[in-house]
Amino acid sequence: MGSRRGAAERRRTKPAVIGSVAAVVVAGAGFGAYAVYGGGETGDDSARTKSAAAAEKVKSGPLTAAEVTSTAQRFLTAWQQGDVAAAAAATDDAEAAKALLTGYAKDARIKDATFTPGAPAGEKVPFSVKATVAYEKATEPLAYDSALTVVRREGDGEPRVDWHAAVVHPELRDGDKLVTGKAGDPPVKALDRNGAEITAAKYPSLGTVLDGLRDKYGKKSGGTPGVELRVVRGEAAGDGKGSKESGADEVADKTLLELSKGTPGTLKTTLDPALQAAAEKQVDGKKGASVVMLRASTGEVLAVANGGHGFNTAFLGSLAPGSTMKVITASMLLEKDLASVNEKHPCPKFFSYGGWKFQNDDKFEIKDGTFKASFARSCNTAFISQAPELKDDDLTRQAKEVFGLSMNNWSVGVSTFDGRVPVQSKAQMAASLIGQGGVRMNPLNMASVSATVKSGSFHQPYLVAPSVDGRALATASRTMSGETLGALRELMSYTAAYGTAAEAMAGVSGDVGAKTGSAEVDGQEKPNGWFTAYRGDLAAAGVVQQGGHGGDTAGPMVAALLKAGG
Repeated sequence: MGSRRGAAERRRTKPAVIGSVAAVVVAGAGFGAYAVYGGGETGDDSARTKSAAAAEKVKSGPLTAAEVTSTAQRFLTAWQQGDVAAAAAATDDAEAAKALLTGYAKDARIKDATFTPGAPAGEKVPFSVKATVAYEKATEPLAYDSALTVVRREGDGEPRVDWHAAVVHPELRDGDKLVTGKAGDPPVKALDRNGAEITAAKYPSLGTVLDGLRDKYGKKSGGTPGVELRVVRGEAAGDGKGSKESGADEVADKTLLELSKGTPGTLKTTLDPALQAAAEKQVDGKKGASVVMLRASTGEVLAVANGGHGFNTAFLGSLAPGSTMKVITASMLLEKDLASVNEKHPCPKFFSYGGWKFQNDDKFEIKDGTFKASFARSCNTAFISQAPELKDDDLTRQAKEVFGLSMNNWSVGVSTFDGRVPVQSKAQMAASLIGQGGVRMNPLNMASVSATVKSGSFHQPYLVAPSVDGRALATASRTMSGETLGALRELMSYTAAYGTAAEAMAGVSGDVGAKTGSAEVDGQEKPNGWFTAYRGDLAAAGVVQQGGHGGDTAGPMVAALLKAGG
């Protein structure tokens, strides 16, 4: 990646005008003919009288259609004319805008750009881009759609373009940049476990995975680079606001346009074509759905799919796992003799700890019930009630030492988020016992949890065999005792047959176990639905964001994948 970043160093002098460009093309309701703006904000403030300055008022209130139109006009005109300073001055972050707009011509080698605005929708103005990308003797046309939003600038209320990198290109996140040149990483021809080529056209969910494989193995797989326009990820890349939550700081660079093809190297993965096709089918049309399947005895990733193809939530997601976390918590309570499968265990309607009052779904209770009944019905208070007996770091240690989670050391073959179980106290510690609080997971992590229960020990998941590059896989420091392991399998098996997972697992035969989960998220009307399960030597987990109860949403998806495994 270093060679791409080196090519993207910014010019220190004012850039020349981009090509020979005509006036901005005007289209869509609300736009009319307009003049080209210059630098815009270089007036002599000293010429103003004090009385005139005092008369000026900070603009406020909703933006008018005229303000939105004129601000968009000013920005697009200046950008097309190659007047980077004027275009940047039309935004609310002139420094960041100037840097990226300068790189548009210098680093991305984009010239002869024309921008066609569409009809405004409130403060948002869509626009289309047509341009040419030229590098040495290679040229290719470039066309894409983007949009800008007009806001009132803090301080004076003047209308300005709300600056984010995505204004320049929708694939950019803040901190990223566009670069055209010889690709630092040669293309990779990824193969499934049977030797057939994997393509994003065949498996749409794997686009981000293929980008990740190229990023890690492009230089190791024997290919030669071509010339491309690429998104080069920056340190602040994340959710578009600089956030690095969900492992987004490790999102791979992305090719936008090939000017000349490189020679790909070959790389074999562990993906099973039939199971991958089944996973793609399960998430098709479900934007918030993600699923992963593993071979429990080895950790091999057999399938991974995301309903929203722009981000690999299955590997990089950082979401509260809800009651699927009770698999890990139950193993800890069993080891500490704080619970026993068939002995009575409290499941009251409410339990208060650390100043918080916890309750069960629909405030149910189980009178004189066993721990097996509480696990199968997913009783929150049965787990929260044991918080007074636990140390702050007990759950964190259990997750790390037995399940290999929250150590940030997995080496899967592409970037992953390896779970987070932080040390917490009081109410937050209690909430973490049921997969809330600060606990964060993704389907890869939770599939691995079921795989650990089924196989009896942690096997780090991997998409590319470690023998390919001699890397070491993560390990867990200990295993559960045979007694604890047998009890945990009994709990999951009972839940699959008679508990909250029973409806989804109906028809999934053989040696099975499952656990459902629902995770409340601030600002969401519905919780995220989770499901983790195993069948024979297969383990799988899935999430449907804003889906509701896991047994109704993620459950059928995971169960169908287990059935497809034979």
